[in-house]
Amino acid sequence: MNSSIKNTLLTLALSALFTQAHAQGDAGVGTVSLVLGKAWLHTADDSRKPISAGTVVRVSDRIITEANGHVHVRFVDDALVSVRPDSQLEIQRYDFNAANPADSSIKLNLVEGVTRAISGEGAHAARERFRLNTPIAAIGVRGTDFVVSASEGSVRALVNEGAIVMAPFSNDCLVDNLGPCSVNAIELSQNSLQVAAIDGAEPLPRLLPASDERGPLTRDAVAVADNDTRAEDKTAGTEVYLETVTSRRVTAEASSSVVALVPPTVRPPQPPVTVLPDFTPDNALSTASATSRNLVWGRWNGRDGMGSQELLTLSYAEASAGRDITVGDATYGLFRDGKGSTQIRPENAVVSFALDSAQAFYHSASGVVAMQVNSGSLDIDFNQRSFATQLGLSHIATGPVSFTAAGRIFEDGYFHSNTDTQRMAGAISLTGSEAGYFFEKQLDAGKSVQGLTLWDAQ
Repeated sequence: MNSSIKNTLLTLALSALFTQAHAQGDAGVGTVSLVLGKAWLHTADDSRKPISAGTVVRVSDRIITEANGHVHVRFVDDALVSVRPDSQLEIQRYDFNAANPADSSIKLNLVEGVTRAISGEGAHAARERFRLNTPIAAIGVRGTDFVVSASEGSVRALVNEGAIVMAPFSNDCLVDNLGPCSVNAIELSQNSLQVAAIDGAEPLPRLLPASDERGPLTRDAVAVADNDTRAEDKTAGTEVYLETVTSRRVTAEASSSVVALVPPTVRPPQPPVTVLPDFTPDNALSTASATSRNLVWGRWNGRDGMGSQELLTLSYAEASAGRDITVGDATYGLFRDGKGSTQIRPENAVVSFALDSAQAFYHSASGVVAMQVNSGSLDIDFNQRSFATQLGLSHIATGPVSFTAAGRIFEDGYFHSNTDTQRMAGAISLTGSEAGYFFEKQLDAGKSVQGLTLWDAQ
């Protein structure tokens, strides 16, 4: 065999190997298993083609559905994603490691619209490396089946199975990162009967009753092919299923009607919403605004823990200038303008205080969020040397929380109370006209609330 023929055969062999390797590397990360209506695939090379069953989906592809479009994609790790009408979903990253699923990395981007995601082996094994981005918030998973509705200024999420973590984008929660964010985050589980929500005008996510969210997150009535469900019986190829939380089966007779018609829901008149007061300041305390008060809260370090939510404190240098420390903990100290004196001379033997301002925070595994302080009372009897106090707190993640304490007040104006589940300590001004205390209460499963208060005599 002459050298020319050998070179030709070698070239053909190398070309075949290259073509095979390129085809294997370009095999995609998922396959479209169902298409209803019109839908398009926008690829990385800026081309656009209609989607049909069997279309291969690759990283950087964007699935775009029209008003009647509905697409299901089965991914290489057996995850199932449903892209509902008028939606755009981008596959930003899908590195599934079949040999070691815990090393997988998955990132999806819901540009707009509604998607339902049922986690596959990659998200289950590498939860800290799964992320669904939306225009204003990041969503991580705890193993799961969930639905997300997103627009430029609003995100809603509903959990069918497992749990999710939602957090707004910030310096601590970057768009480019993987996994759930912990700062300003909330966690939503399947048993909460709630919806996780965040709006562009509000800095923090919140939990809403699921019954109040009847828009895009309503259980849709689009029938899907039986091989696109998690149902155990996948043998009846002519049957269809209703895509709901439980994937209820629709009879074979219904298969001729792909889109089921659902009568409109008539909602009963809603009672008026009661707006509770909130004693949290609108703006952070400044040195100038603190000059009128005898008692001032200071913090030993910066605002790293609460960031912009820290509203009731000055720095240590500002709070301690011309004031004496009274009570405090590892984070805060209450400073009193007494010029070294600790002798209390109240104008009245029994004083009832009105809450002037307060701040409170809810701590959980998902992060720290600000609570509302809706009510409060503080009564001090100098004759009996006793005090009693109550606070009403609330957050969508906790519901109403009550803090109550009682105990002894000492000659220097200090008072405190400690139990197995809560603690507090405070002080009054020398004239008995102001008071302040910090508090902490343990909730269930390692969760807690803590905060600061300032009071004025009535």
